Amino acid sequence: MVAALALAGCSSSGGQDGSTTLNYTIWDQNQEPALREVADEFEAQNPNVDVEITVIPSKDYWTKIQTQMSAGTGPDVFWVNGPNFQLYASNGQLAPLDDTGIEAGDYPESLVDLYTYDGSLYGAPKDFDTIGVYYNKALFDAAGLEYPAAGWTWADFQNAAQKISDPANGVYGTAAAPYGQMTYYNTILQAGGEVISEDGTTSGYDTPEAAEGVQFWADLIANGSSPTLQQLTDTWPGDTFSSGKMGMFLDGSWAAGTYSSAEAIADVIGVAPLPIGPTGENTSVVHGLANAASAKSENLELAKEFAVFLSGEEAAGIQAKTATVIPAFNGTQQAWVDALSTIDAQVFLDAVETGAPLPISKNTTAWVPVEEDYIKQILSGQLDTETGLKELAAEMNDLLAKE
Repeated sequence: MVAALALAGCSSSGGQDGSTTLNYTIWDQNQEPALREVADEFEAQNPNVDVEITVIPSKDYWTKIQTQMSAGTGPDVFWVNGPNFQLYASNGQLAPLDDTGIEAGDYPESLVDLYTYDGSLYGAPKDFDTIGVYYNKALFDAAGLEYPAAGWTWADFQNAAQKISDPANGVYGTAAAPYGQMTYYNTILQAGGEVISEDGTTSGYDTPEAAEGVQFWADLIANGSSPTLQQLTDTWPGDTFSSGKMGMFLDGSWAAGTYSSAEAIADVIGVAPLPIGPTGENTSVVHGLANAASAKSENLELAKEFAVFLSGEEAAGIQAKTATVIPAFNGTQQAWVDALSTIDAQVFLDAVETGAPLPISKNTTAWVPVEEDYIKQILSGQLDTETGLKELAAEMNDLLAKE
């Protein structure tokens, strides 16, 4: 079997023994062991095929993928996400999977819709994720607080964050991390706002509801319940939480295995649903990855077959038992919950019921950096929330008009 690589990808090729080599490129090394097991099974069923798994760190992933695709050396199969999918599909870089026998009914409808472009399915749904509140029971106990539970509210969250915080000793109640999917996208939705219109053509940031959702986080920094933006930039807040120095941290289901096994908090970690906002909802953003086949693969039909296999029931079962991600294939998710027996992982599955899709447009990556820049200025106190969001909406609308 071919060992996993941490190098740039290469297109499929023939091996010295007449075998075919497929390159599969991903960005999360934590998932590589499970995916290696899936690839080994595909190789066992296809003896003349070798699969190389390439891991490109997420910060470099899309830059390197695009460079490789432009040079004709891209991977045969690779991960795609919502923000980047439409751009690749519309440019003819992905192969449609409709003729592979993949059944749309085997996956959550929201993910099938996400990876459908112009009537064709271009991505085989791999997994999905939602957001929850990871919390430290020991810090709640020390502050004399009840643990978070279903039905708790924004006010409950803010109160707990403030009571737990002890900045002088490096302890904080939470983290107002400037990451939309994990934080402010959720509170904007809970306040009754939207980041972008449903048709992906208009910014939703110039509304009172959006301002309320962002102000929620700005207030937590202002009152000392969260580290400052500079501190959050210098130190990944997930590390602060893992070290036992943070009471609550909003993060995705993808991090459940990491946090539940972190030595400093393994015995005191809990998971709760997101708090209920002003509209009476605790909406979580729902997203998920897909496996896509490059339209330029030298072994296109085999690449398409492998992409679908990677998202099939057998592959989902292998990934679920490792607790890395929630598999997208319907009926396989319980194994993921069972593998995380020390926390209430069911919280993340339940969040799908009231969830909303990650906000995207045809060229999401054009406006997200602008969005992040304005949000950081607001969280750091450089701009007031209302002014900053109105300016953001205007720039975002200009970019959307060019798509």
